[in-house]
Amino acid sequence: MTGGASSPSAAETASTAIGWAPRERRKLHSFLDTGRGSTWWAPGAAGWWIGVLFAIGATFFGLGSAPGYFKAVGNHTDAVTFFIGSMFFTTAAALQFLEAVNAREEEHKKGARQHFRFFVILPRDLAWWSCLVQLAGTIYFNISTFSAITTTLTPAGVDHLVWKPDIFGSICFLIASFLAWLELGRAARSWRPRSLSWWIVNLNVAGSAAFGVSALAAYVVPTTGSDVNKMLVNLGTFIGANCFLAAAILLLPERTREKLG
Repeated sequence: MTGGASSPSAAETASTAIGWAPRERRKLHSFLDTGRGSTWWAPGAAGWWIGVLFAIGATFFGLGSAPGYFKAVGNHTDAVTFFIGSMFFTTAAALQFLEAVNAREEEHKKGARQHFRFFVILPRDLAWWSCLVQLAGTIYFNISTFSAITTTLTPAGVDHLVWKPDIFGSICFLIASFLAWLELGRAARSWRPRSLSWWIVNLNVAGSAAFGVSALAAYVVPTTGSDVNKMLVNLGTFIGANCFLAAAILLLPERTREKLG
């Protein structure tokens, strides 16, 4: 690390010029929001879809790890439940990335127009990194949960096709959640229970940590063919899913606030 002050990023410059904090600029001033609808029903806003899709995905993960569900439906249906949930996660994460790259930039002059961007590289933008890494994590979960549907895998096959992508996905979620926590800035490090954004970023960090514990405990020991700790696998997934569910629901009222905080 070199000394001296670093030059501000494009996102920081834009937010400073018009008084928007980074998360506020991304969540409240998105180009992908028609401005119509309410807190709980706004299909014309990408932010609304992000919250809804993440909530559905988290519900499937919570259901798949709920006590008694595996015994009631069997291994195949349980695995399919997780895979469906992972697809909702990926769709939500892709929209979240588009939301980040289409956040309003500088205060527009009269007549100026901002065009939709599918992909742009913003290496100094925490939100860009957070959304991109989380999207990668959801794809790893797609691979892991799809592979788990196959019931004929050997212990070595489970570790290679299910456990490894699960670990990589959990690591991505941890990194993405931490970057989103950093994006919130000083507000994330303070005790602000009245702030929706504070709850969202901290719930996501907690959920990612729980998913990480679950992934570690899911390693299949070759000599026994069993998970390291089956109870921790289900408990970690269940707790993580409920943390993500709560955070996703809070995204909806966060989107309609005039100012985050």
